[in-house]
Amino acid sequence: MGGATAAVITDPAGQVELSVVVPAYNEEQRLAPTLDAIRAHLGDSCAWELIVVDDGSGDGTVRVAREAAAGDPRISVVVSETNRGKGHALRLGVLASYGRRVLVTDADLATPIEELDHLAKAMTEGETAAAIGSRARPGARIEVHQSRLRETLGRMGNRLIRAVAVPGIHDTQCGFKLFDGDKARAAFADARLDGWGIDVEILQFFRRRGWPVAEVPVRWSHQEGSKVGAADYGKVLWELGRLKARAVRRVDLVLGALYLLSAVLLYKNLWGDLGRSYLSDSMQDQNQWEWFFAVTADNVAHLRDPLFTTVQNFPDGVNLMGNTPMLGLSVPFAPITLAFGPTLTWALVLTLGMAATAYAWYWLFARRVTENRWAAGLGGALAAFAPPMISHANAHPNFCVLFMIPLIIDRALRLCEGRAIRRDGLVLGLFTTYQIFLGEEVLLLAALGMALFALSYALARRDVARAAIRPLAQGMAYAVGVCLVLVAYPLYRQFAGAQSYHSVLHGDSAGNSPLALIEFAGRSLWGDDTTADRLALNRTEQNAFYGWPLVALAFALVVRLWRRPLVKALAFTGVAAAVLSLGQKIRIPYTDVVFTGPWKLFAHKPLFESVIEGRVAMICAPALGALIALGAGRLALGRTRVIRAAGFTAIALALLPIVPTSFPTNARPEVPEFISSGMWKKYVGPGESLVPVPLPDPGSAEALHWQSSTGLGFSVPGGYFNGPWGPDRIGIYGASPRWTSNLFGDIRSGKPIPDIGTDWQNQARADLAYWHAGVLVLAPQPQAPQLYETVSRLLGGKPGTKVGGVWIWDVSQVR
Repeated sequence: MGGATAAVITDPAGQVELSVVVPAYNEEQRLAPTLDAIRAHLGDSCAWELIVVDDGSGDGTVRVAREAAAGDPRISVVVSETNRGKGHALRLGVLASYGRRVLVTDADLATPIEELDHLAKAMTEGETAAAIGSRARPGARIEVHQSRLRETLGRMGNRLIRAVAVPGIHDTQCGFKLFDGDKARAAFADARLDGWGIDVEILQFFRRRGWPVAEVPVRWSHQEGSKVGAADYGKVLWELGRLKARAVRRVDLVLGALYLLSAVLLYKNLWGDLGRSYLSDSMQDQNQWEWFFAVTADNVAHLRDPLFTTVQNFPDGVNLMGNTPMLGLSVPFAPITLAFGPTLTWALVLTLGMAATAYAWYWLFARRVTENRWAAGLGGALAAFAPPMISHANAHPNFCVLFMIPLIIDRALRLCEGRAIRRDGLVLGLFTTYQIFLGEEVLLLAALGMALFALSYALARRDVARAAIRPLAQGMAYAVGVCLVLVAYPLYRQFAGAQSYHSVLHGDSAGNSPLALIEFAGRSLWGDDTTADRLALNRTEQNAFYGWPLVALAFALVVRLWRRPLVKALAFTGVAAAVLSLGQKIRIPYTDVVFTGPWKLFAHKPLFESVIEGRVAMICAPALGALIALGAGRLALGRTRVIRAAGFTAIALALLPIVPTSFPTNARPEVPEFISSGMWKKYVGPGESLVPVPLPDPGSAEALHWQSSTGLGFSVPGGYFNGPWGPDRIGIYGASPRWTSNLFGDIRSGKPIPDIGTDWQNQARADLAYWHAGVLVLAPQPQAPQLYETVSRLLGGKPGTKVGGVWIWDVSQVR
């Protein structure tokens, strides 16, 4: 009895100090010894009550409980008319309790009642809201083990529970838990689960409220006749799913729906006729991306190498890892691509990806920036639907589908907190690995943005930086380790495998004009194509265009909230990214003054040398999103209605001009019957290619649509991809040029047909042999007559044959 005093303290006023709740279902044989053991341990050391909850038993459990209650008024019995599960029984018992502390324990006392002393001590010394028995913490003793199968299922279940519900708690299912009474009653009143998942639900409630929980090692023995069957592990998983669904707030659902609706409206013209719609501003990128999705699905279906193909640029092939097929999405979407075609995959990736990105930024801002979820939602919308993202959403899903970046940022911040360094480091490594298979360049830009933020925040909060250095370094070591193991081979293939290249040079004029930072994009509500086209490389590279109202609002918010270290870091990150995006040479608008920009420091460094520096301004989008979220959250707490109204009006006026409009589409050319009907099969033998005239290249890649829409049955030379050129293997867009492909390209662009003699014919014969050409195909196009004459002359005056709506030349014998 001596230990009982440590468990509870007698209240002189007679208040119940401890309530013990015992759920029971068909426990006629074990209940009486359990009640005797509890009564013996507690004795007269404090004011206590013992509540037995019968869960619709079919034996004499109620009789045994009532006999015990008849002999001791401190024992009471609660009866459920039907068997509804442990969770329901515990809820009835805890809500019927009065104790300052509440102990819940299983009827079999697998954890001896004497372990109550350890839990009580942990609660008192640790000032926690609960102390739960654990069989998984150091110091725990398993005196009688379960079967190997049940132990394995239990460990697997605990890992899953930690991952999805209560990270950091190693054993949620040990039925021996001591709670603060009032907090327990609040938690059980909020609970909805009736089964074994109630333990997880209660602990999740405590975590949401910020009530600390101590996990205490205990003795435990498996008791024969346990009511936990193998099927109950499955029921716990089902209840976990219900818990996750219930954890979603109404605002989460509303914002998710709004993000999805916004994305659908952006692409409504594309969705209006998937069979024929082509995004007008995507140039040849929609053809390229649909080809990427198609070739990945084909590789998956036929168990081919997913990192290389010769379907394009035959016979040299394409290094897919050195391009952007987004294997992280194109592989899981392969069944959809195979069943419904790559255009549906293209539309789904863009639409769902944009919505998911907005939601991910919202989730990060709600966790890290502001408690007001509507304000966080506004910031998430800006981060995902900012003008640069909309520009890339025409053609570059790898630059607008960024849902992993907020998750990576959050995991890095968790490392700085140092709570679970190994786990968070490993998860960060897995997240980074997945992002590599979504887009490497955007990961590099994200790392640059995170480095700018970390540097500025460290200067503002040196104490926080010093505390974060060690856990961050340790966690990063885990992250780098797991990431390198997973991506070492793919990266080797990318940088040293077939058709690898060293860099893609974009010249020294790929930076933004300073005017681009304050002007409006072509797809913004207040924008126009003429101004935007003048200040950008093309309509898919409008990498700034935030508009002067938003820039002015951001400046005002920074001034108003300058004392906050977060604001200082966001401001520095945004300004630094904007300046870097101006490129190696910065020209002062309306003057001839040019000076060297800070990007010069990065321009020729490994990896950075392939970056279009104007894209660095994309870092400003989440920085502005976080700043707007913080400002809107502060406004929501404003003292007067006038201040709130004025503030939100200013935010609306700053964001309204950059609201994106729907993407325009046009009707794509029909696939020639010669291709769509399979007539080509008669002319292209094994190991041969079909040669479009002119060859597909970044300026005209319709032949890739011929392939992707008909099952990739034939290979083509040329194409639209990144590949090597010259002895230095410099990266270029498209295939290494050959005499004949250059000639076709010149004629297509309107140049006159040269004097084609023996030299040209010999060169054409050599090129056709190199391409293993089976047939030349000339589809209807603006320069078709000139191209027809050029091909005929190259082939010694051989006329073409009109088949299936195209002119063809069977050249398998010519070679």
